[in-house]
Amino acid sequence: MSRRRGADKSGLDLQISARTGRSFVAHLRRNLPVAHQLAGSNLRELSLALVGDASMARLHAQFLKIDGPTDVLTFELEHDQDGKVIAGEVVICVPEARRQCRKWGTKPQNELLLYAIHGLLHLSGYDDLTEKGYRAMHREEDRILKALKIGPVFQPQGMMKDVRDPHTVRARDKDGRSR
Repeated sequence: MSRRRGADKSGLDLQISARTGRSFVAHLRRNLPVAHQLAGSNLRELSLALVGDASMARLHAQFLKIDGPTDVLTFELEHDQDGKVIAGEVVICVPEARRQCRKWGTKPQNELLLYAIHGLLHLSGYDDLTEKGYRAMHREEDRILKALKIGPVFQPQGMMKDVRDPHTVRARDKDGRSR
């Protein structure tokens, strides 16, 4: 478990718990506050949980009524007076990230960061239910990853356009998440 109380200079109080994938916590802790600033997010508190397949499958079934694990789930926990999310939780499935790394040739720490940024963007008002929203969200993910000097993870350089398109590459649940 890696917890740090209080907001950092980005204005984000980030808490990370890792039942698995502890070796990735430092990478996430270093990059998420900067990603938060780059996204222009109103989020003040973010809880990030790295879990295994069994925990993720249980949450996926409980909240979305879909069997099996998924890559990331996002939960809004608190809103401000204007209805904007100011506290949320992002749950990431480490084994799913590792499977996707093998499939797409990405580094595990960057795949996990992609999922964390994806959740951060959901909590910041982005949605990927429509094709337009999906494309905008993933462009923003890659913009942030480029600014972090990691480079695009969702749409890696040299890969054909729309390599991870939800309609042609992987089955996605009703919230646009991989399954």
